[in-house]
Amino acid sequence: MPDVATATALKGSAAAAVLLMLFDEDEAAQILSRLEPEEVRQLGYAMYDVADVQVEEVNEALDHFVTKAKKRTTIGYGATRHIRGAMTKALGEERAENMLARITPPTRSTQLEMLKWMDAKEIAVLIEAEHPQIMAIVLAHLEAPIAADVLQLLPTEYQEEIVYRIATLGPVSNEALDDLEQLLLRGNMAKKQGGASQRGGTVEAAAIMNNVRKDNEQRIIKALAKRDKMVAQTIEEEMFVFDNLIDMDDKNLGTLMRTVDSAVLVVALKGANDILKGKIFGSMSARAAQAISDEIEERGPIRLAEVIDAQKLIIATARRMADAGTIMLGGKGNDFV
Repeated sequence: MPDVATATALKGSAAAAVLLMLFDEDEAAQILSRLEPEEVRQLGYAMYDVADVQVEEVNEALDHFVTKAKKRTTIGYGATRHIRGAMTKALGEERAENMLARITPPTRSTQLEMLKWMDAKEIAVLIEAEHPQIMAIVLAHLEAPIAADVLQLLPTEYQEEIVYRIATLGPVSNEALDDLEQLLLRGNMAKKQGGASQRGGTVEAAAIMNNVRKDNEQRIIKALAKRDKMVAQTIEEEMFVFDNLIDMDDKNLGTLMRTVDSAVLVVALKGANDILKGKIFGSMSARAAQAISDEIEERGPIRLAEVIDAQKLIIATARRMADAGTIMLGGKGNDFV
């Protein structure tokens, strides 16, 4: 039997890689085709790592798989076909179609799904000559780090426009999706399936901006503020929230905490998780931390609205101090804001 360290290593990606290596190419391909790009990447690395796996390790992986498989059911397999058949028999074809149209979860188009398999440069080249609305729709369907990379590869004069359109993006019309379909088909993408899509908004725009380089972030936000101050402010608020305080180092966090009224901090920490509380207490003197902790315990229930207001007040203070150069808010690797 393998030792404990080996058994542990053969769980997760390593165990899955061993199983895939036991299948023939066609069977392994069917499994890989159902995975996300990141899952395929991890399995690819793991398959190379386990190429010289020992017999005992294969048995360990198989045992692990069988144990997990016994706990699963097949109820989800063919669920769509089963639900449609049952609805049709119960309600008749026309009524069933009307009901299914209301309850069937929306699916993304094949083309938008295929975007996940392209790198930032490919996507940027594909959309750089398109209307900013098409650019915004595409970026809104990408993971934030990739979307940020694509944004910074697009013409500078369009970047603020694109972020604004993402922030104010509502349900995407079928006409816009038709334009996107043609664009992706020209890029040799697969045929589109599905209808309208609901993506975008200030949260998505903020997630993208959180992955943009600091110099580009400041330029885009400044341009957005001139265009629509409310949208720019909302994006900034979404970019740095109370939970982000955990990314600050103890020195800067301590400087911030010394400027915050203890009564405000007590209310704000009522809604914080234990890890963040520990981080904040660690940036304070033991005496001050104990006093705040005792007051939190003594306070009764506090309305959520009050907690949110207190947290916003602290974040607003942090932003002012950061703008003045008094503190630095950690984030984005080696960059600071």
